[in-house]
Amino acid sequence: MIDKKNITGIILSGGKSSRMGTDKGFLLFNGKSFMQHSIDALKPFVDEIIIISNNTDYDVFGLKRIEDAIENAGPLAGIYSGLKQFKTDYNLVLSCDIPLINATILEKLIDAIDNDSEIIQIESQGKTMPLIAIYKKQCVTLFLKLLNEGERRLQYAVNQCNVKNVVLHDEETYFAQNINTPEQLNAILK
Repeated sequence: MIDKKNITGIILSGGKSSRMGTDKGFLLFNGKSFMQHSIDALKPFVDEIIIISNNTDYDVFGLKRIEDAIENAGPLAGIYSGLKQFKTDYNLVLSCDIPLINATILEKLIDAIDNDSEIIQIESQGKTMPLIAIYKKQCVTLFLKLLNEGERRLQYAVNQCNVKNVVLHDEETYFAQNINTPEQLNAILK
């Protein structure tokens, strides 16, 4: 396994949360905020964790918080902001709305690291998940170029890179769920 000193954890929490109606990072699941679940999942694998958000409320977690280098440009700008900030070759990126994420899934990503792949992302039920992924530092140049050209679609940017998908087994897909609506939150609370 790659030495954790060469992996930075990046948690994206800059979304508008329009479907949820409130900042998803502070929603509670099993007595902990969504953000704390992401932090706890990353800790065993990374040397440092940063939060990408313009919301100063996230300072309560005691981690370095970085604002988007390019505002209102979505997760592509958030990932770029994190990659630009750190020198580690590998960056384990999570969105803050996956409170069920666990070490098993993150370990699968890390175990899949090779010399050729620039991005290693989860694939769950036929859907790629670029917000549960490892991004190599070298993506920073392409992402800045695309952002400067007005591109905002993360999937478009990912498709310009050498990507490897790590396919989850059916029983693992539960742990990679994005919780975007009150209905999805109620489903996992039951």
